[in-house]
Amino acid sequence: MAQEKYKFAIPAFTVLSVCLTLFIAQVIAQSSHAGDLSEKVKGAVAKFTISDTPRHVPQITFFDEQGQEIDLSDIKGKFVLLNFWATWCAPCRREMTDLDNLQAKLGGPNFEVVALSSDRKGIPAVRKFYDDNLIQHLMVYNDKSGKSQQTFQIFGLPTTFLLDRQGREMGRLVGPAEWSSPEAINLIRRAME
Repeated sequence: MAQEKYKFAIPAFTVLSVCLTLFIAQVIAQSSHAGDLSEKVKGAVAKFTISDTPRHVPQITFFDEQGQEIDLSDIKGKFVLLNFWATWCAPCRREMTDLDNLQAKLGGPNFEVVALSSDRKGIPAVRKFYDDNLIQHLMVYNDKSGKSQQTFQIFGLPTTFLLDRQGREMGRLVGPAEWSSPEAINLIRRAME
């Protein structure tokens, strides 16, 4: 009778042990990755805040220059630097050349800078700004409704998020940064390892 009583205890304990081991391994992997990133948070990106664990971000839609609706989840599969900005925002304007240079240096199948303007005048305002400032490597994206900004609970511009291949937030920086600086490039390269 005693053997019958404990018949399910051993398999349950084994399953619990395996689950606990996997959970601990995941926590260690995430914390070591965050630790690796923290070594690169300095200089031009000293205000970058690393997420404790990768966080799911809300889904948003916006428009490209051809008027096509883009869903942020369409960009999964690559690392994304999602920058919320507007042409009327002086700090935003100053960092756009850096973002353009960052896209030129790292952009490709593994990484993309998504500079999402909230200009109410829409795509024409963004295109004019790009042309006037020789921005050549960034795609033109706009959400003149401002819903994307509200969904992400952005209270100040610029605000920038680093997303992993699954579209989860690895960290964020509120305010401007020198995105083409060696520190920023090293931070992003480390995140992509």
